[in-house]
Amino acid sequence: MTQKQEVFTLLGGKVKMRRGLYNPTSDAVWLAAFAPTKAKTALDVGIGTGGVSLCMLAHNPGISITGLDISQEMLSLCTDNIQLNNANISLLQENILNWKTQETFDIVITNPPYFQGTPAKHNAHHNADLKKWVQKCIARVKPGGYFCTIVDAKVCHKIIIEMGHVFGDITILPLFGSKDFAERVLIRGRLGSRGGTLIYRGLQMNYEPVLRDGLTIDSVLSRLNKI
Repeated sequence: MTQKQEVFTLLGGKVKMRRGLYNPTSDAVWLAAFAPTKAKTALDVGIGTGGVSLCMLAHNPGISITGLDISQEMLSLCTDNIQLNNANISLLQENILNWKTQETFDIVITNPPYFQGTPAKHNAHHNADLKKWVQKCIARVKPGGYFCTIVDAKVCHKIIIEMGHVFGDITILPLFGSKDFAERVLIRGRLGSRGGTLIYRGLQMNYEPVLRDGLTIDSVLSRLNKI
């Protein structure tokens, strides 16, 4: 049996991650690629082991990122990955549902705990109040800033309902695996904007220009003449 490497990479080697209890999936790469690249500050809610934030830094090296997680174990693993990449990310052990702060950010990004049922060993993506989670994330977005997320297609309506109250320029990008229907959905919007909603025709979840070559979603859509 071939032993798995202790360190694996994302974005074609641009990001290094230590293999452990919870390893980021392609969701992390897609979400980071969906974030606007001209922002100066970002909040990663539920940062876990750091996959999303480290990929964001690869797209936008000048961005200042704060990572929030309730789990000290996850934050310890995240610290290790930050050091592995010689990166700079501020970490806070807080629960977004009761975090007391007035600080806001240009981007709030999250891969929320949308699954219900028996928690996995790493306790990620399970049994949170998704509506309240999104409301608390939205409260941390600066006027004119963005909220970005990726969720299972089955629950994307819950996100869109909450965003629709205060966000415009809502962009929706379905992601397809082997099934005939979308499995994941990327959603972002701009706080205070009155712009309408765009729903793109979608991409395959194994689309290499994003996963391997490190293109952002906006650059991909531009190349495909979909903007």
